[in-house]
Amino acid sequence: MRAHSVRVDAVIVQAVIAGALSFSHLHDLAAAAGQGGWKAWAYPVSVDLLLVAAWRRMRQQQRAGGAAGGPRLWFLVALAASLGANVATAGLLDLDDVPAWLRVTVAGWPAVAFFGGTLLAHAPHAPETPRVSASPATDADRTRRPAAVVIDRPDCDEQPASSNDHEPDPESTTDPAATPALVTASTVSLPPALVDRARALAEEHRTATGHPADPDAVRVRLGLPPSMTPSVAAHL
Repeated sequence: MRAHSVRVDAVIVQAVIAGALSFSHLHDLAAAAGQGGWKAWAYPVSVDLLLVAAWRRMRQQQRAGGAAGGPRLWFLVALAASLGANVATAGLLDLDDVPAWLRVTVAGWPAVAFFGGTLLAHAPHAPETPRVSASPATDADRTRRPAAVVIDRPDCDEQPASSNDHEPDPESTTDPAATPALVTASTVSLPPALVDRARALAEEHRTATGHPADPDAVRVRLGLPPSMTPSVAAHL
């Protein structure tokens, strides 16, 4: 914790030194360009405020996942003005004889800074709260889903067991009177051609053996699946 506080303090000291030097250079350049008195002190304030506002808006747009092209442009403009003043006052420019284009640039800076600050202040804010509130809901759903599955699975496993317990009924299987009802409920209608063919085979078997034909044997001779045996028996 102590090392972290020392690092933060060092960054603050560096920021104060850089801000003071840039502030002084901007003041000297504005005064040399003909902006004397309080106007020379207003120029560094304008540049630094635009720099900070553009940086904050750029960070907000990046956190929200939106495009930060506009704030980045105004940040570069303010940074270029600050760096330009630092370089111009380093002895590369004669402050006693400032060129005309630099005087025009300094004189037009307030309008540029006002325009950029207005765009940054009135730019639409990207909503960040829905993204933050969506993640807890998703996590809650993920934690609830396994619990719901664990609770429902025993019920699903018990249902087939209960149905299987009721399916075997010795009385219905041994009672001859219940057999036609079961056969009728499970029968499937056959085409008339198959019905005629099945009856012909049953009559042929009865004529040859003197006994009624077995529905399963007739079903085999017709080439039908085993599940069609009740249907064949119902039409004999």
